[in-house]
Amino acid sequence: MGKMIDLTASDGHKLAAYRADPQGKPRGAVVVIQEIFGVNSHIKSVADGYAKDGYLAIAPAMFDRLQKGYDTGYSQPEIQAGIAMMNKLDWKNTMADVQAAIDEAKKAGKVGIVGYCWGGTVAWVAAARASGLAASAPYYGGGMFGLISEKPKVPVMAHFGEKDQSPTIEQSKAIAKAHPEISAHFYDAGHGFNCDQRGSYNAPAAKQARERTLGFFRKHVG
Repeated sequence: MGKMIDLTASDGHKLAAYRADPQGKPRGAVVVIQEIFGVNSHIKSVADGYAKDGYLAIAPAMFDRLQKGYDTGYSQPEIQAGIAMMNKLDWKNTMADVQAAIDEAKKAGKVGIVGYCWGGTVAWVAAARASGLAASAPYYGGGMFGLISEKPKVPVMAHFGEKDQSPTIEQSKAIAKAHPEISAHFYDAGHGFNCDQRGSYNAPAAKQARERTLGFFRKHVG
């Protein structure tokens, strides 16, 4: 359904992105932020899903600053490699890349952002620091607790797994308590419950979270 395009960040860095267009006029746009596995087949399928629901979906290749075309699976060595990649990035560059995706996406109307795993943390930070967003839906952002003092400028709907270790349920509850303005949902599931390519996939939780996120975007994006 989609195609690869190029984006240019404010500092001149060029990054790839997967773009999926809806049939007909877009309701708005959704920026999809990857896990630590790159813009792989799963992230592309997530973007395709939002396109089927009427949104222009753009998934920027957030690891392009370190390695072009990063795309892996979910084995333990690949997880460790992804964590190493994540730890090499800084927030200034990461937000510049997110902003490049938002700026491209907003040609279709209002823009929401959704992110998973590390991308969930990115979506959380973007809600506070990026410009041009209408809503943010972070899924199980492991770094969110360490960034609990961020102040979202747009509505946020956060999804957490009660059996997750990153963030833990205690950390997730603390985030929700510190931010009564956000909508926080908890699922009987572990980390990565949305990804149907992982052993932690939880179909009922993924379905419910997606329905909630879609309703949230319908309200705030279009």
